[in-house]
Amino acid sequence: MNDISSYTVLNNGIKMPWFGLGVWKVRDESELNNAIKWAIEAGYRLIDTASAYGNEAGVGKAIKDASIDREEIFVTTKLKNSDQGYESALKAFGESRQALGLEYIDLYLIHWPISGKYVDSWRALCKLYEDGLVRSIGVSNFHAHHLEDIISDSGVVPAVNQVECHPWLTQKPLLKYCQDNNIQMEAYSPLMHGNFKEESTLTELADKYGKSAAQIALRWNMQNEVIIIPKSVTRSRIIENSQIFDFELSEEDIKKIDALNREKRFLPDPDTR
Repeated sequence: MNDISSYTVLNNGIKMPWFGLGVWKVRDESELNNAIKWAIEAGYRLIDTASAYGNEAGVGKAIKDASIDREEIFVTTKLKNSDQGYESALKAFGESRQALGLEYIDLYLIHWPISGKYVDSWRALCKLYEDGLVRSIGVSNFHAHHLEDIISDSGVVPAVNQVECHPWLTQKPLLKYCQDNNIQMEAYSPLMHGNFKEESTLTELADKYGKSAAQIALRWNMQNEVIIIPKSVTRSRIIENSQIFDFELSEEDIKKIDALNREKRFLPDPDTR
């Protein structure tokens, strides 16, 4: 984790960057194109989208417009809830790949564990992986019991579990489960929806390290070996978010941030949505 090009190795041997750009809710084509362009210029090599975001086509276009080889970009997209089920998931993947305009997807995730459907959806993802249409498969918003369901049914361990994770929702038990089972955890909403002024510990640590509170929160997740995909469409913030590789939080300060956990979710609990 020494620079923005650093990567982890997933349980199937695929290299995935530790740091990337999220594009949730970014639908304006110009705004999306600029955000991805600026991110790539800043060294980002992971772009995270989803069918439910309605911007896969724009993401694909922005990647094509960028002056970088496709092989250098790690692209994630996700199966939306209304497309879950075995046959419908296979069809939805084809539609996502067509929208993105890419020959292959680096990582395909089940977006949420929809009751009665996520096990069949996982079987479909396993089929896509076996057929070589996607380099890695995983899930999003899965608790440990959801993970156990699909692993016991298929015998296939997801490469990634993408979940909400930030100083107010530290997800320590889930992180331990994932690490124990060789599942890479990835954090969305790592910036707490910008609620840093309400957390004096983060602002105090920002002063101590000469960084922003956002950079402290991002670095904390990364030092916990969690992939992060902060979202921004502002060039200065895209650059600032990436400047977290020139300092390291002490163990004592990591524990201070760990202690901020409130079990506060900005998105629904997967068990109650």
